[in-house]
Amino acid sequence: MRSQPPIADISLMERTLCVIPEKDIVTGLSETFASADDETVSAILSEASKFAQEFLVPLNDTGDSIGATVVDGRVITPPEMKTAWNAMKDSGWLAMDVPEEFEGQGLPLFSTICVQEIFDRSCPAASMLPTPNRSAAKLLNAFGTDELKTEWIPKLISGEYAASICISEVGAGSDVRRIRTSASHIEDTVWAITGEKQWISFGDQDLTENIGHCLLARAEGDKDLSLFFVPRLWNGEDNNIFVRRIEEKLGLHLSPTCALGFEGAKGWLLGKRERGLPQLFVMIANMRLFVGNQGLGIASGAADVALKYANERLQGGKGETPVAIIRHGDVQRQLMEMIADVETLRALGLTLACHIDIAAHSPDEEMRSKSGLLTAWLLPSFKTMGSEIAFDTASAAIQVLGGAGYTREWPVEQALRDARVFQVFEGTTGIQAQDLVYRRLLSRDGGAGLEVFIELATADAQALGGGFGALALEAYETLKLASDELKALSGEQQKTDASATSFLALAGYAARVWGATRLAKLTGDDPASKRLRIAGEYLITGAPGKTKAWLEQMRADQNNAASMQEVLDFACN
Repeated sequence: MRSQPPIADISLMERTLCVIPEKDIVTGLSETFASADDETVSAILSEASKFAQEFLVPLNDTGDSIGATVVDGRVITPPEMKTAWNAMKDSGWLAMDVPEEFEGQGLPLFSTICVQEIFDRSCPAASMLPTPNRSAAKLLNAFGTDELKTEWIPKLISGEYAASICISEVGAGSDVRRIRTSASHIEDTVWAITGEKQWISFGDQDLTENIGHCLLARAEGDKDLSLFFVPRLWNGEDNNIFVRRIEEKLGLHLSPTCALGFEGAKGWLLGKRERGLPQLFVMIANMRLFVGNQGLGIASGAADVALKYANERLQGGKGETPVAIIRHGDVQRQLMEMIADVETLRALGLTLACHIDIAAHSPDEEMRSKSGLLTAWLLPSFKTMGSEIAFDTASAAIQVLGGAGYTREWPVEQALRDARVFQVFEGTTGIQAQDLVYRRLLSRDGGAGLEVFIELATADAQALGGGFGALALEAYETLKLASDELKALSGEQQKTDASATSFLALAGYAARVWGATRLAKLTGDDPASKRLRIAGEYLITGAPGKTKAWLEQMRADQNNAASMQEVLDFACN
């Protein structure tokens, strides 16, 4: 039987929420938000932990070993997955941050991502399924007809129905201009969709009565793409959607990644014609948030496994009796890197979740605007940092466990496999970098989101004061310098493209420094406060050097842009 990660320490989430001032702003926005007081959130997290231990932890092994299969053209999941899904929807976990008007609980987003972290560290493949449901509900609320909203949103939230996102095609992954799926008008808002889609997580399954596919296609005669909602069943009958195959994958075996064929499948147009991709970003943005948080879940579990193992594994020392390897300096360094990454990522994610709610619900127009700009600035970094920290922490945990970590007896080898795809999901790291640089920094607003970030992060660093505050301010100065240098390139696209990923890494690290300054202000000698405070201080200590290193890498990428092209041209010939 494989060892499992320790039960999530919810006190770490509770104490992190205590240092995020935006939480109080959020809970003051509505009566339902106000219900998420400290006592209620603690009770929710406790129940989530119990649920995960009962249903998700056992499912993780089964799902990784057995996975999903195709039988008679339909995806079949293990019985344990059905049990877990039914328990999840019956317990109301899908409805937490959904407005009451759609039969949701109306709780703040920060409470949902805390629960999702607990679920993701327990069984990330199964915990993927609620995310497109929540995201599709937001999409339908924004662009669906009243009939679609009434029919689908409550059933997505109850788990009776499910949703998927269908963008990629052969030869047209991120390059959506080359999408060949077509749409022919039938009547009113009903269209017939024909084409082939791939890389669709839970594109088919046997868990829900119906599946709504959020799909990009080109309507007849149009230049740009439109957005359609295509159900698996139409009036209770199969809707000419066929499972071509499910992919054999490195990890996340329980999550079926489907290739689907649409052969005149009926669907509804959402929103305006030729506005498909901008409209779909309502769903994509929400899914990117949860991919970053999914990475946090895997990373937190892997770090806790390494910490527990290091306390128990005896090796080395000068006396006759070996000592626990946590006493060795290099092991301590590896563990602190993991802990600092996890805790500061969580602080950033909870801050981001609060600003998403403020941007959506605050009555103050200026506050909504600033939070919206900040959210757009931070989201590419959070998605990327969550993805990379998940993989890096799992890899570091294997290093601490040594040969044991490389075996199936321990969960960190699965964590490594499961986490790798997060840097590809919902836009690769390179795409996040292009988004940050071109749409958030070099856009018409000239980096207004960066200005909001610098304003808020600087205020927290100044409030922290002392040496740690000064180190954080130094990191922010490096970020400003890097942004100014990118702006000064004046349209030199080759250099900008080459250095965008290094700039993203710098911006993401600076964002976690902001979270670290908040953790470093924690007082108290309880274990959670001490761990969070030390983690924040640890990350801040390395901030000036690491941010400057990313700046130098960005400059090197720009200087090497032309020569890289020459070398690759030569290599290809």
